[in-house]
Amino acid sequence: MATSSHLPTTNGHDHGHETAPLLPTSAHRNNGHGTNHHVHVHAEGESGRSGFHPTHFLTVLYHSSCTASKYVNVLWPFVLVAFLLQVIPDQNALAKFIMAYIAVIPTANLLGFAGQEFARKMPKVMGILIEVGFGGIVEVVLFLVLIWKHNAGGGEEGEEEEGEGNLIPIIQAAILGSILTNLLLCLGLCFFVGGLRQAQQKFHAIVSEVGTGLLLVAAFGLLIPSAFYSALKGEAIPSAGLMLGHHDAGFTKEKLQQDVLQVSRAASIALIGAFILYIWFQARSQHSIFDEVIEMDEHRDADRERDMEKPKFTMTETAVALVISLTLVTLLLIFLVNGIEHVVEAGVPDQFLGLILLPLVEKAAEHLTAVDEAWDGVINVALYHCLAPSIQTALLNGPLVVLVAWALGKPMDLNFEIFMIGLLVLSILVVGNFLRDGESNWLEGALLVIVYVIIAIACWYYPNPDVATSNSAEGIINVPMTAETLKQLQRILAPQSGGKMA
Repeated sequence: MATSSHLPTTNGHDHGHETAPLLPTSAHRNNGHGTNHHVHVHAEGESGRSGFHPTHFLTVLYHSSCTASKYVNVLWPFVLVAFLLQVIPDQNALAKFIMAYIAVIPTANLLGFAGQEFARKMPKVMGILIEVGFGGIVEVVLFLVLIWKHNAGGGEEGEEEEGEGNLIPIIQAAILGSILTNLLLCLGLCFFVGGLRQAQQKFHAIVSEVGTGLLLVAAFGLLIPSAFYSALKGEAIPSAGLMLGHHDAGFTKEKLQQDVLQVSRAASIALIGAFILYIWFQARSQHSIFDEVIEMDEHRDADRERDMEKPKFTMTETAVALVISLTLVTLLLIFLVNGIEHVVEAGVPDQFLGLILLPLVEKAAEHLTAVDEAWDGVINVALYHCLAPSIQTALLNGPLVVLVAWALGKPMDLNFEIFMIGLLVLSILVVGNFLRDGESNWLEGALLVIVYVIIAIACWYYPNPDVATSNSAEGIINVPMTAETLKQLQRILAPQSGGKMA
């Protein structure tokens, strides 16, 4: 894939070098009386201080990375309420879930902001890699908590318990829901908000080409186990057939499930390998997607000067913010997962919970940052913050939970519902079509959001796996019967043996 050449240099700095500052470290502002007022600005990411200062820490936290993130800080009281509800006995389980759901937003916002502050103290390419990594931490923690809670009552590998504790359908929906939320809702809002300020916004072709190409490859890897199951499920027979005398039948439903599980694990390893290659390529290539995005958009940020003047965390304060936010997010997600059963009992479908509700809360802070970037005119960075998390979910986070489940002896696979497979493929095609011309406007953004709303409505009416299923292990029907009934069926099915069955 061709990439652009070095950009011109100014003030003796080579802009093609990732560590070269793109803007001077001091700014001149007109004071309204015809004279320029010199404002000293520290290098990007540098606070000019050291150590930990509580007052300054809270001040920086309040201002956050953008205006939208600053407003999210008004939700911090919900964090206290969420913890209080956990320790006060005899509280409504649904209220606990709602409070924990809201409380995740400000804590995830702090985690994302602390990740950005840490990334700004690193070289540019490494910084963006770190920022993207921190953006996916909430999702990884959510998936790990879900798989840890799955089948809490037990169950051997390959045997999924129905009813209480079966969280695998929710995990599978959350994996695809995270991708769909980024591609449709977040990208749609970016196009819409950016289009309100500028009639058309143009983005670099490398962003859309690399992004959609990787998404198609990731979708291919994710959907292989589902296609494998769909192609063979008609040929497999229930294991009860062996008990009833079909001794020549070796390809049973259980054998197919185990094969799908092994294919899912192998595909997960391959996808994680692809993610490592992707990161290595971006980090080592001088003219990679990261450099392209920075070079094109850093000067065009409408709030660039204001952001440079904002107070910043010291490295110590950044570390404290990361530890606090990660601890709070983990605890709140545990509270959230503990309340899932009560939410489903209250009438919220599994697919709506996994595909819509969970991705919305764990991606809220990252989406606010992307929309703010689109409003400021840095559409390449906004586009990257929509596509990169989707790639990370498909190539790393989703496969990672499969491998963790394998280590825990739990049968997590990538055998998704046909309904969800169709949603993912169609969404990638729709987004790819909108990205093809390298331009965006508010109408395209509104259409993407409308598609997301339609999907949300369909998910609300989609039945839970214990009611109906199109492409998963729950489609196997277990019919309990006594030993005497089994013997009678054997005599009926094998009259040629004189009623003598082994």
